[in-house]
Amino acid sequence: MQKRFSPKDYTLLSILALLFITLLITMYMIDRQWSKLAEMESALQEQSRDIRELRQGIKSGRVTTGKDSVQTQDIPPSFIRAFKASQQADYAEGDWLVQSFASGLKTITPFVSTDSSASDVQSHVLETLLKYDPESLELVGHIATSWTISDDGLEIVFKMRDDVKFSDGTPMTADDLVFSFNFIMDDRIAAPRQRAYYSKIKEVTAIDPITIKFNFKEPYFNALLLAGTLEILPKHFYEPFLNNPNDFNQSKGLLLGSGPYRLKDPKNWTPDKGLVELVRNPRYWGPVSPSYDRVIWKIIQNDAARLNTFQNGELDIYGARAKEFKKLKENVELAKQANHKEYYPAINPYFFIAWNQRRNDKPTIFSDKRVRQALTYLTDREKIIKEVFLGYGEVAVSPFNPRSPQHSATIKPREFNIEKARKLLTEAGFSDRDGDGVIEDKDGKRFEFEFLFVGDSAEYKRIILMLKDAYAKVGILLKPKAMEWPVLLELNDNKDYDAMFMGWTSVVETDLYQIFHSSQTMAKGDNYVSYVNPKIDKLIEQARATVDKEKRMNLWHQCEAILFEDQPYTFLLRRKSTMFYNKRIKNVQVTKFGNNISMKDGFLMETYVPKAEQKYIK
Repeated sequence: MQKRFSPKDYTLLSILALLFITLLITMYMIDRQWSKLAEMESALQEQSRDIRELRQGIKSGRVTTGKDSVQTQDIPPSFIRAFKASQQADYAEGDWLVQSFASGLKTITPFVSTDSSASDVQSHVLETLLKYDPESLELVGHIATSWTISDDGLEIVFKMRDDVKFSDGTPMTADDLVFSFNFIMDDRIAAPRQRAYYSKIKEVTAIDPITIKFNFKEPYFNALLLAGTLEILPKHFYEPFLNNPNDFNQSKGLLLGSGPYRLKDPKNWTPDKGLVELVRNPRYWGPVSPSYDRVIWKIIQNDAARLNTFQNGELDIYGARAKEFKKLKENVELAKQANHKEYYPAINPYFFIAWNQRRNDKPTIFSDKRVRQALTYLTDREKIIKEVFLGYGEVAVSPFNPRSPQHSATIKPREFNIEKARKLLTEAGFSDRDGDGVIEDKDGKRFEFEFLFVGDSAEYKRIILMLKDAYAKVGILLKPKAMEWPVLLELNDNKDYDAMFMGWTSVVETDLYQIFHSSQTMAKGDNYVSYVNPKIDKLIEQARATVDKEKRMNLWHQCEAILFEDQPYTFLLRRKSTMFYNKRIKNVQVTKFGNNISMKDGFLMETYVPKAEQKYIK
């Protein structure tokens, strides 16, 4: 049976039609508002750049704007290279830079984090008074405009810029530096590594809003570096966590600073996001604007997946494994979209095997230096470099870069020698007492141990297998155990492991205190192998207090000789950097510090993508 429309039905249809029209109008207005907001954001960014240029012009007696209005003599030293890049004919702001991390991040909160990946992120957000010049490797002014050092070296006074703001708009003052130091030195804050590093500083005081004074307990060779590179935390943001320090210590993503980039939400980043995304800081104080709208790191733990993602154009930078590099350089298709670089930077990581000498407050099998020496003799580093890294590396003998005056040319690497290893193990009391192929100590305890490593690296896996085969030749049973990076770090902090594959990044002049002084064997300290030698403790203390460079180098050479003898680590190698990057990224340069597309501390602003080649358009 059919039904007729009643007046009531017509009324209902009219109301529905009216609602539908209202919805369309609302959607149209929202779309227009979004467009307006995007236009406003773009305009604000252009205005902020103009204001920076205008400000520099006013300071130099000129008020004209545009690329020709600012000369390099008006630019803070730390910005000169970025400024020169911004004067290129095809320079443009915009686009995204998409990178990757090979392992997940546990946290990116300052001080709580301990890995280099978190440090990479923080370096674009947090700033310091001074920075390294990437070519001279000298410290130059950044937020500091000038500084004076007392004759006895115990006092450094910095003058700061008065126009620096944190990304939330709050002005930076000397009080923020005082707070940053005091925050680190507060025992309730989980920053034992930083407390050890800054232990030479007696106090930090604010003389006035833009004048800050560092007083040292005693002379220290790296005093200017120590004071000038203190990461500046905004007091108003981090101070509330002193009411409940555990909220800070257990946090995953508390990150706010004055740098060129910022987190969209500075309080709520979490590891489960699978990436870290920074956005342009529209309030950035520098004379050069951040070149990219966004800087992103995707977490891609599988080597093959990382390469595929790069070849598909979803990553802009790819750190190639050695076995790939030669092949990829000859790839015609890849050459159409990517350039490559290979180099040894002065700031160069070294890889090593950490032998834990105490576990659960008891000596381990590695507490005897003869055992550690034997394991080094069993590690064929030349073979590892040749077969795993195809020659893109060099043997490491200590924490000191071989191109640094800290390294003594008299120290040569131990060569692979099974017989010397067997002799040392016998002297240490190990032999195959039951004929099962595994050596035992005098109490019959088998020489077997777990070897921890990050599990998704094909290179690491191959190295571990080579070590396992070599150790088996003298009756040592190595049991590989792959794991996620955050889990490995936790075991490292608690010293709850036998041995692990690790790495450190060296600096221009490496201070051994943090990683080899006996005072740093405490929980979460960086002497996580529990290495104790009073002789090296004394030498480290003397070297740190010696301002005369020639005398200090002699002390470092003595330290290096002791480390070579004691082998707290089996130092493996330093890798040559081999990387590819998308061709649309311009002005990529290799410096003594490294390449400017992947260096920390704002050097990223030296690179850019011309407007016509930008991929991610707003």
